[in-house]
Amino acid sequence: MFWHMERRPESEVSGRGAQSGAVPQRFGLAAREVDRDWRHHMESLDGPPVKLRTTVIEERPRSILTFNTSPDIGFDRSINAYRGCEHGCIYCFARPTHAYHDLSPGLDFETRLFAKPEAARLLRETLAKPAYRPRPIAMGTNTDPYQPIERRYRITRQILEVCLDTRHPVTITTKSDRVCDDMDLLVELAALDLVAVGISVTTLDAGLSAKLEPRAASPAKRLAALGKLVEAGVPAHCAVAPVIPAITDSFMEEIVAQAAGLGVRSVGWIPLRLPNEVAPLFREWLSVHFPERGDKVMSIVRSIRGGRDNDPRFFTRMKPSGVWADLFRARFRVAAARAGIGKQRFALDSSRFRPPTANGQLRLL
Repeated sequence: MFWHMERRPESEVSGRGAQSGAVPQRFGLAAREVDRDWRHHMESLDGPPVKLRTTVIEERPRSILTFNTSPDIGFDRSINAYRGCEHGCIYCFARPTHAYHDLSPGLDFETRLFAKPEAARLLRETLAKPAYRPRPIAMGTNTDPYQPIERRYRITRQILEVCLDTRHPVTITTKSDRVCDDMDLLVELAALDLVAVGISVTTLDAGLSAKLEPRAASPAKRLAALGKLVEAGVPAHCAVAPVIPAITDSFMEEIVAQAAGLGVRSVGWIPLRLPNEVAPLFREWLSVHFPERGDKVMSIVRSIRGGRDNDPRFFTRMKPSGVWADLFRARFRVAAARAGIGKQRFALDSSRFRPPTANGQLRLL
C-alpha cells in the first residue's frame, strides 16, 4: 500500500469530508521530518479539534495554463485557480495532488488551500504569445473554481473577464450555485458561443450531501442554479456524478427528471473513481457513516473496476465494466429517454479569438 492514516477517527470530524489525514508514501512524505508547531503536538495528544479552520496560501506560479495529451478526455488545456478544495467531497479524485506539497490528501486537502491571485495576468501573457492557438479552456477539472474562497478572491471571475475580452472559449465544471454570481459574464460569453457550464449533482438528499460533500452547495441550490443558467441562455449540463453504488445510485433517475424539468438539455453520469489515497479515505468515510454497508459498496466498486479499487488505464478509467456497470448504464439510458434528454456536445467558437498585445493588454482596434 502507498498510504497510512495519521489517526483513525473514533467519531465523525464535524463539517469535513475526510475523517483523518491520509499520508502518502509514494513521495516519501511519511519518512520526512517536519518542523511542526505546538498545535500539531496538541493534536497528537488530544486529536484534531472538532472544527478545523481553513487557511489559504497565495501561490505565485510562473504559468497558469496546463496542457495535457490524455487521449480519453475532451480538452487539452485547463486552468485551476486553486489547489485543494473546501467543499471537502470525500470522493474527489484530485485529493492526491496535495501530496506534492507534503500535505495530506485527507483533511489538509480541504483545510489548507492555495490560491493563485495572478492567474488572470498570467493567462493574458500566455494568450499574447504569437504561437498560441485557441481551443476551449477547461475550468474545474481538478478543484472547484467556485469553492467558498472564490467569493473573497474572485480569481475565476477575473479569468472569465480575460476570456470575454479575448473572445476565448471556456468550459466550467462546478458543484456550486456561486457560478450564478458571474451570470453577467456568462450571458455575454454565451451570446458569442464561448461558454458551457456543467454542474454535478450527486444526490437529492441534503443530509447525505452534507456527509459526502459537506461544504458544497445543497442539491436543491445546484438544481436551481441549472435552472437559472438555462433561463439566461447559458448552455448547461447536469452531471450525475459521481454515482456511488448503494449510496447515491438510487437518485439517478430523479436527478435526470428534475434537470429535464428545468429545461436542461444535456445530462451525463460518471461512476465513482478512487485513485491512490482516495480509496483508503473513502473506506474510512464508509466506516464512520455507513459501517453496515461498506463491504457491499466496495464489492460493487471492485466489480466495475476489474477487481481493484481503481482502474487507472486510459479509456477504461472512465468506462466501468461488468454486470453492475451495465445495470447503471441501462438505468441511466432509460431515465434520459423517459425525460427526453441526452448528452449534448456544445460547439464553442474559437474563431472569434483576438489575442492581447505582448504586455497582456488588448489592442484598441
